[in-house]
Amino acid sequence: MNTHMVGDAVRPGTSARSAGLTVTNAVWIATALLHRRYPERDGFEREEIVTLVRELNLTDAEEGSVHQHVRQHSVANKKPQPNTVCMLFDPGGGLRRLVRTGDQVYPGRNAARIHPKWVELPEQYQDLRRWYEEEWNGVAAGQETDPLLALIGSGKAIWQDEPADEYVARLRSDWGDRG
Repeated sequence: MNTHMVGDAVRPGTSARSAGLTVTNAVWIATALLHRRYPERDGFEREEIVTLVRELNLTDAEEGSVHQHVRQHSVANKKPQPNTVCMLFDPGGGLRRLVRTGDQVYPGRNAARIHPKWVELPEQYQDLRRWYEEEWNGVAAGQETDPLLALIGSGKAIWQDEPADEYVARLRSDWGDRG
């Protein structure tokens, strides 16, 4: 039986044959696996991502192409040259992490492409969808909700014991004659 190490898990059924993924999807998978293995880290050295893509044999592309995607092509907050996907984010210090909704996107990038099309993920990586949606990119990951929407209902205690119109009239009664 062919096995391959990914983080601390052994994935049965993988072989030395490439998964045949696009470079962008291969880079996303490798970065997601690194995040799951090292959840305490804010990002990863570019070489760590490239090395994991190579070790897992995720794509047939040249290593230089993988380097270019990790360095520039797939990075949301870098100038698009020429690729416009937004699967990685540069938090500074030469690190890369997966993009989250709400991250700053460089003008001209396609902010809708922040992860692979889920049907394009090989079966052994389908669990990354749940992890990404529920843990990494969701509110559970600490992402704040829209600040205006968060205000909904915040003033209801003010008018709990008196109608809103009466409350406003009471406040205005203290204004006196300002005319």
